[in-house]
Amino acid sequence: MLPKLHVIICSTRPGRIGLPIARWFHEFAKQHGNFDIELIDLADFKLPIYDEPIHPAAQDYKHEHTKKWSASVAAADAYIFVTPEYNYSPPPSLVNALDFVYREWNYKPCGFVSYGGVSGGLRSVQAVKMQITTLKMMPMMEGVMVPMAASMINSEGQFQSNELIDKSAVTLLEELRFWADGLKAMREKKAH
Repeated sequence: MLPKLHVIICSTRPGRIGLPIARWFHEFAKQHGNFDIELIDLADFKLPIYDEPIHPAAQDYKHEHTKKWSASVAAADAYIFVTPEYNYSPPPSLVNALDFVYREWNYKPCGFVSYGGVSGGLRSVQAVKMQITTLKMMPMMEGVMVPMAASMINSEGQFQSNELIDKSAVTLLEELRFWADGLKAMREKKAH
């Protein structure tokens, strides 16, 4: 059985270009074949600014939106965050979604497909890695970065990759699978 990978669209902004980039990565990863893949859109969960009265480590959720998000996060063995960069930082939607749950993220690997202007969202990724490690996740050093991303969306609204981006995606997926297999053993040991 293949490990479950969630490709998470992190921007919830209307008109976002993360949607076509995430769709491209989702299809690319399916062709690669290392994971059972699901495309997850943060916008579908309509998470408010964190509103649970009890610390997420207790997993005593009071709100339906949190319960749905918890179930989604728990279902995956690994994650790819498709994220833009806002003012040298990750989007607040990603930071908030990470904070909503805790144990569901623990001992799982994650990677990033970042996009933006000339930096390709790298500063966003570096900033969010500190939060990721606090959630006991293993962020991959490898990643996919898409500079000048708007120029890579065609007139039909589809993302047009290139050889360098494709090679980065293969490297990321292979490393992510390596860590997903290793961390599964840690999660199983922790459960006993």
